[in-house]
Amino acid sequence: MRCFSTDFKAADMTLQTGRDYLAIPGPSVMPDRVLRAMHRAAPNIYEGELVDMVPGLLAGLKRVARTEGDCAIYIGNGHAGWEAAISNVFSRGDRALVCATGAFAHGWGEMATRMGVEIEVLEFGRQSAVDPAQLTARLAADPEGRIKAVMAVQVDTATSVRTDIAALRAAIDAAQHPALLMADCIACLACDVFEMDAWGCDVMVAGCQKGLMVPPGLAFVYFSARADAARETANCVTAYWDWRPRVAPDVFYNYFCGTAPTHHLYGLREALSMIEDEGIEAVWARHARIARAVWAAVEAWGEGGTVRLNAADPAIRSHAVTTVRAAPEQARQLRRWVRENAGLTLGKPIGMVSEDDPGGDGAFRIGHMGHLNAHMIMGALGAIEAGLTACEIPHGDGALSAAAGVLSRP
Repeated sequence: MRCFSTDFKAADMTLQTGRDYLAIPGPSVMPDRVLRAMHRAAPNIYEGELVDMVPGLLAGLKRVARTEGDCAIYIGNGHAGWEAAISNVFSRGDRALVCATGAFAHGWGEMATRMGVEIEVLEFGRQSAVDPAQLTARLAADPEGRIKAVMAVQVDTATSVRTDIAALRAAIDAAQHPALLMADCIACLACDVFEMDAWGCDVMVAGCQKGLMVPPGLAFVYFSARADAARETANCVTAYWDWRPRVAPDVFYNYFCGTAPTHHLYGLREALSMIEDEGIEAVWARHARIARAVWAAVEAWGEGGTVRLNAADPAIRSHAVTTVRAAPEQARQLRRWVRENAGLTLGKPIGMVSEDDPGGDGAFRIGHMGHLNAHMIMGALGAIEAGLTACEIPHGDGALSAAAGVLSRP
């Protein structure tokens, strides 16, 4: 009979063995159904199943965004979608107004600047949403209508601040201004509520790797008839970024300006089927409840500790990602501990530089988007609490109970 010694050092063991959980705000967890759909030989790109299924994919994408407008698919990430949107709307020398609530709004504006567009930034900081009244006032001061478009990010992934896109359209209309409304929904499509037509949004940019649960590699640009009218005179547009051949191609090959992103399309078809099986309203409700559970946990940790939610007002918090502030060294220790000991990867901070945190490292981000349920988020929160304890980071008690209470109630 063999005897096994239990005399081992804690340093010799790890709790990481098992399935890792990538809780960054994209790429999100990929469902097995999506991965299985992609695991196949290369298809014929000229006729057959692949060609036949693309119109259905476009219809499904439009249902997710609640639009009767057009949607162009690009092979690329969210930045590719940014460039495509800019290319089709603007001419060099045009002016745009960027409403900034974090790093990604600035990034979109900087890209437009490099393409010859004059950018003006309305800055709202890292913890506040866009103030519609300020937008109306600025547009009212532009009676010549020089500002061609208002650009905003519905959920800035850096700050997790959510901006009311419908309120921005109301602000533009209140100023009786002709500006187009352009929204980046890369972080939050199929997570936070978005209704393109009802909200009067003219251009919307999204990616496949977050709420749509597909590996990175596809960008989507939705556009209204008003936006397509701007395309008529836009001189930034080039052959590759032109959205018109992609939505009304004379041959299938032109949907993608060349070879189709074959396996991504199969994964997308499966992901859209999963969303339709659940129902988009149910998807939104699931994300909302999971987000509230995360907030409840962070608020409990904050009692007696330094950990706190970046967005104090629940009305402006995203249901896709939560940015949590902590002292820089504490945030670094926590991110390292959960990754190395619990198999949990949290998002690093982006653009959170301030006077008291010149390195911008005093935060971590919890992605809760896409293929996610109660036990997954409870496991992530439990790992974070273990990390807070192991790293001796002051925090309040009752976080997991608070989260469980939210999840237990409709």
